[in-house]
Parts: sequence; C-alpha cells; structure tokens
Amino acid sequence: MRATGADDATFGDEQSPRRLLESTTVYEGRVWDVVSEQFRLTGDGEAITRDFIQHPGAVAVLVLNDDGQVLLIRQYRHPVRMMLWEIPAGLLDEEGEDFVDAAARELAEEADLTARQWHVLVDLFLSPGSSSEALRVYLARGVGDVPEGERHTRTHEEAEIELAWVDLDDAVSAALEGRMHSPSAVAAVLAARVARENGFIDLRPATTPWPEHPSQHSTWPRGAVLES
Repeated sequence: MRATGADDATFGDEQSPRRLLESTTVYEGRVWDVVSEQFRLTGDGEAITRDFIQHPGAVAVLVLNDDGQVLLIRQYRHPVRMMLWEIPAGLLDEEGEDFVDAAARELAEEADLTARQWHVLVDLFLSPGSSSEALRVYLARGVGDVPEGERHTRTHEEAEIELAWVDLDDAVSAALEGRMHSPSAVAAVLAARVARENGFIDLRPATTPWPEHPSQHSTWPRGAVLES
C-alpha cells in the first residue's frame, strides 16, 4: 500500500501552517521559552491547545579527515546524567549569523579546528512533538588547526570536553549497538556512511536554503501561520 503523499523518491515533509488563535509565553528560560498556542486544524474545527519549547535552533558539524575518521567530543549532559559522545554543535543565538558561519564558529570554539570544504549532511527536528528545535548538520572536510593564540577559552561543561578521532565505520557500529546516544551524532554518522558510498557527490551545498528553521518561516508561500 502506498502512503498518502508518497511519490517514489520525491516524497517529503511539507509546509502546513494552521490557523493560530492565540500564543502565550508561559515560561521564559535562559536559553529557550515554553509557549502555549491554540490553533485549528481546519477552518471550522475545534480549538486545540499545545505547549512546547520555543527553541532558537542549532547547527552541528561532522568533521571527516583524510583517513576516514570522524571527530567526536565527549561532554557531560546534566538532564540525562551521562557523559556523551557527540559532534561539535551549538545554538543559533547570534542574530544575523549565517547558518554555516555559526557551524564554523562552533567547530573552532569546541574543537580548535577549521575546515575548507562544507556541505549540508542532514536536517532534523529533534523532538517535533514538544519543541520547535531545528538542527542542521554539516559535513566538514579539509581540516586545519585554529592558531594557538586565537583559540576559544571553554568554560563550564565545555571545559571538560575530550576529543577523539574515530573511524567512521566504528562510529556507525557504536550507534547501532546503542553505545552512542546523541541524536545529532547518530544521525550524522549514519548519513555520512551512506553518503560515502558515492563519494559524497549527492550532498547539498553548504549555502542551501533552510526554510524549515523558524527564522525562515516568513519565506513560506503561506507564511509561518494563518492568523485568526
């Protein structure tokens, strides 16, 4: 049975703004807020209320060196009380900063690295039932070092960051065997393993538009939402 809207290789998620009746911020946090919104699925449908985290979004970087190794960073994550193997990543909290520039900044700050070659690897919503967080993961190659005198001083959890170069296939095994839990890292290594099969030629350019990010919703043909 063919799923509704599926058309072989062209199927995909689609923009679908619904009529917004009310939006209220119920909690203001240090990084993200919690909002409560009331909307209708159809013009005469019942009013539905949903609470969710309003998130600025993030970017992440899977770095691949000439030996086929990926860079993983080990960092403490308090909500899950674990040290996780992740990839460099950070919030899109600098107003007006291009997405790929933010990724390059995070790579420099968390790993003291630069890269000459950038592509979009995969785009994700990390928890679309409870958060607006959109994540773009880049593949970075042509690795270089940030000069010693220009390196970022890492603080708090980032001060404990450990770096490791791991063979891509070993990272894939860690994901499939449940030894790596970071959603960005798991998605990135699996996507990179598939993309490697044809030499990464199908990856999108680093400057590819990202209309799914909340800051870009105004570019949608019908706008971000249909106001009441």
